[in-house]
Amino acid sequence: MENKIIYVRDTGLVSPDRTKDVHTLLLNGLRDRGMQASVQAVRVSDIGVYNQGVVIKVLPDVTYFNVKDEDIGRILDAIKQDKTISELASRREPKQLRVVLRNCGVIDPESIEEYIAHDGYQAIKKVLFEFKTPDKTIDEMKKSGLRGRGGAGFPTWMKWIFAKQVASDQKYVICNGDEGDPGAYMDRSVLEGDPHSVVEGMMIAGFSIGATKGYFYIRAEYPLAVERVQKAIDQCYEAGLLGNNVLGSGFNFDLEVRLGAGAFVCGEETALIASIEGRRGTPHPRPPYPSVKGLWDKPTVINNVETLANVPYIILKGGDEFAKVGTQTSKGTKVFALTGKVKNSGLVEVPMGTSIREIVFDIGGGILNNKNIKAVQSGGPSGGVIPKDYIDTPVDYENLQKLGSIMGSGGMIVMDEDDCMVDIACFYQRFCYDESCGKCSPCRIGTTQMLNTLCKITEGLGELSDLDNLRRIAQAMQRAALCGLGQTAPNPVISTLRYYEDEYKAHIIDKKCPSKKCRNLLTYKVISEKCKKCGLCLKNCEAKAITGNKDDGYIIDMNKCIRCGRCFEVCKFKAVSKE
Repeated sequence: MENKIIYVRDTGLVSPDRTKDVHTLLLNGLRDRGMQASVQAVRVSDIGVYNQGVVIKVLPDVTYFNVKDEDIGRILDAIKQDKTISELASRREPKQLRVVLRNCGVIDPESIEEYIAHDGYQAIKKVLFEFKTPDKTIDEMKKSGLRGRGGAGFPTWMKWIFAKQVASDQKYVICNGDEGDPGAYMDRSVLEGDPHSVVEGMMIAGFSIGATKGYFYIRAEYPLAVERVQKAIDQCYEAGLLGNNVLGSGFNFDLEVRLGAGAFVCGEETALIASIEGRRGTPHPRPPYPSVKGLWDKPTVINNVETLANVPYIILKGGDEFAKVGTQTSKGTKVFALTGKVKNSGLVEVPMGTSIREIVFDIGGGILNNKNIKAVQSGGPSGGVIPKDYIDTPVDYENLQKLGSIMGSGGMIVMDEDDCMVDIACFYQRFCYDESCGKCSPCRIGTTQMLNTLCKITEGLGELSDLDNLRRIAQAMQRAALCGLGQTAPNPVISTLRYYEDEYKAHIIDKKCPSKKCRNLLTYKVISEKCKKCGLCLKNCEAKAITGNKDDGYIIDMNKCIRCGRCFEVCKFKAVSKE
C-alpha cells in the first residue's frame, strides 16, 4: 500500500458536527488497523462536490459520496488493499478550473507547513528577492488583467498604483471579507479552506503600495473563517513571515483581524473603513477614493478575498500565463456560489467566458425535479435576472452588464418555472430596504417606495401606472444614491420589468399570478369530479372556509379563505385546484 491522504468534507446535507464525528471514526479506524504511518486523514473546507452528504476523497482520484458510519471500515480496508468500492465511488471530477480554490480540499487549512509544501509564500519571496521593486510587481499584475472580484470589476493593478503614487508616512491594505449577498459563501469558503493564500496576497499588495499594515475585515457570522485566519496570521508571525524585516528583506508588514457586525452596507469601501475606525458603518461621497484618502485618512487599498487569493498564483505563474484563461476583457477564473433550483448546488470555479448553460447544466446537473429553467439571478441583491433565452451567454463583466445584471461577488441563483418574477423582485427589494443605512434620501425613500409598490402588486392591488413609477424611482436611485447599495438596488426590479413585464401586467390586470406564487392572488376550488368526499380538506381548514359533507361534497368559500394552501396540500386525490 502506497502512502495516502484522505480528506473528509461536509457538502451541505449534514451538520459540521457530523463531519467531526466521521473524521474521528476515520482516525480511530486508522489506529485500529495500524495505518497511521501510511494514511493521513484531514478535514478540509472544499472538495468540489456538493449536496452529497459527507464526502471522503482518497487522493488522487477516488471520491466516496454520502458516507455513513458503517462505510468507514469498508473504505479503510479498500485503501489498505488498493481497491475501490464502486457503489460508493466516482472517478469523474467536476468540469472546473480551480485557481482561487486550488488548495481547498488539497491541504489542511490550519497547517502552514502544508501550504508551504504547495508553493506557499514562494510568491512573496519572489517579489522581495527577485522583483525587488513595487513597480515590477504591479507590472506583473497589469499583465494578468485581474479585475476586482467583489463588485464592478475595477482593474486591481490600477487600484494599487493609485495608492502607490500617493506620498504618505503610512498606508494600509484591507481584505474585504464582509460577504453579505443572500446565498453567497465564496469568500467564507476560501478563508476557511485556504487562509494563507489570502494572507500572502495581502503581503504582496502591501509591498506593492508601500503599506506596512493590513486588516482582515470579516463578518462575525463566520467564526470558523475568523479562527483560521487568525491562526494563519499567528503562524506567520512565528515563522518570520509577518512583522519587522520579513524574511530578512527589510520589508515590514503587520496583519490584524477586525470583525464586522453583519451590515450589508459595510461591503461598500467607505462604510467598511468607517466600521474599522469604530464609527457607524455608513458610506460617504467619493472622491476622494480610499486609494488616496482611506483608513484614518491614509492611502488604502481594499480588495476582496477572491481577488487577493489570485495574487500569489499570478506572481508565481506569471501575469501572461494567468491572462491566457478567460476572455479578452475578463481574465482568469470566477468562483460562483451556485444555488437555488439546481440539482448540485455549491461552489463553482470556471474560466471567465463559460456560458450560464455550462455552469447550470454541466456542473450543476440541471434543474431540480427536472423542471424547466426560467431564469438565473447573478450578482446578489445588486444584480439582475437573466431569462432562459440568454443562458448561452458567456459569463463576463461586459456580457452581464448588457443583460442588465452584474458579476458582483459571484452569487448565482437558479429559478424554475414555479418562481414568480414579481415576487423575486419584491424579495430583493425587501433585502435592500432592510440593509439600507438610511443616510441618503434616494436610497432610504426609494427602497421604501419600490417595496411598497411591489407588495401592492403581489397583493392584487396594483395599477398599470405603478410600472412607470417603479421605473422613475429606479432611475432616480441609480443617479442620486450615495453608494453602490442604493445605486444598484433597483437592478432586480428593472431587469424583471425588462424581461417579464407580462407577469407584472397579469398581476395588475388579471389579478392572477401565472406562477401561482403570490398568495393573495390564489383561488382554491374543489373539483367535484375528482373529489372522493373524504373530508380531509374540511378537517384541515383552520379558517372554516370549507363547508359540506360526505354526501353532498365540499365547497370552498373564497371570501373566508386565508389562502394558506392546506387543503391543496392534504388532498390525496388532487381534487383541490390552485389557480
